[in-house]
Amino acid sequence: MSSQCIYSKAVQHERDLGIDFWSAECPPVEGINFIVPNPDGSGTKLIDWAAQLDSNAYSVDQRVKIPRWMAEFSRLGGQMVITDAGIAEIETYARQDDLVIIASGKGDVGRLFTRDAEQSPFDKPMRALALTYVTGMTPRQPYSAVEFNLIPSVGEYFVFPALTTTGPCEIMVLEGIHGGPIDCWADVKTPAQHLGTALNILKTFLPWEYDHLKNCQLTDDKGILSGRFAPTVRHPVATLPSGSKVLGLGNVVCLNDPITGQGSNNATKAAAIYLQSILNHGERPFDAAWMQATFDPFWDYAQRVVGWTNMLLQPPPPFILDIMGNAQALASRMANGFNDPRDFFPWFADPDATASYLAELKAA
Repeated sequence: MSSQCIYSKAVQHERDLGIDFWSAECPPVEGINFIVPNPDGSGTKLIDWAAQLDSNAYSVDQRVKIPRWMAEFSRLGGQMVITDAGIAEIETYARQDDLVIIASGKGDVGRLFTRDAEQSPFDKPMRALALTYVTGMTPRQPYSAVEFNLIPSVGEYFVFPALTTTGPCEIMVLEGIHGGPIDCWADVKTPAQHLGTALNILKTFLPWEYDHLKNCQLTDDKGILSGRFAPTVRHPVATLPSGSKVLGLGNVVCLNDPITGQGSNNATKAAAIYLQSILNHGERPFDAAWMQATFDPFWDYAQRVVGWTNMLLQPPPPFILDIMGNAQALASRMANGFNDPRDFFPWFADPDATASYLAELKAA
């Protein structure tokens, strides 16, 4: 389960390979809406801006996406093997295959890849996470969007349209600051309790969002998830006990908090970079030097995504509040930055660059 939403540059990689099978039926994400509630508890909005994306984004439930891709892989002649994949199995693959790429960050396999402490400022989870797949939400007007609500000192909530196993739906994501009022999922045991807890949080902190969802229902009993993890960057090349090298991809090397919705985008863009590097390499061996050189162009991109995401997990400094307070003037750029977060730098990361940029906007 995940709360994936991929923006147009990532979608284009799928289209280039002929494996975007869903854009025609998946409800599009057409914009970004950013909201900060008034801290006086009045149930009103202190900040509320929205802008359309230059090109639509899409969210397809991985329970829909991955089986379809597995079928296509097999149709094209690939051999799909479903089995436990521990260290012993990976050793076998490393002996018999030219290249092994690992995309699971869990268990002993994930622990093969060492944490990059310099690029991983957090050593513990920063949010209590919960997602809920629902139907029956009143559609946002005049266009669909990721509705992102930042509740100071409490956490975040965002919701967006998606396609799941039962058809169109909405995905609700709640992120609670550790120990706060929406870090409350430990005692939730059933799907009905999960939905009820999510709606109660909206009713308490975001009444306008509750009004859209008060009559919603779960898409299915497995359309829920809660948990927490520490955002982590790991070194991309791992060494097996035999000495063989394997390459990491996706969450195993770049595990982002979902607050910026970049996980699936990162993985998709990394896969495109890795694919081109494989094709360019020809018949030469895929050694550790090639693996690092393949990861480096991805990290050149992803380090900006990681930096931006990690910024949003901490209390905002004054210059970020200045940006948000003037966001309507740059709403389109803010929205489309989700497609390529490199555009947020340096003006979203440096107070002097922020002041200069805002001054230019006001002068214009």
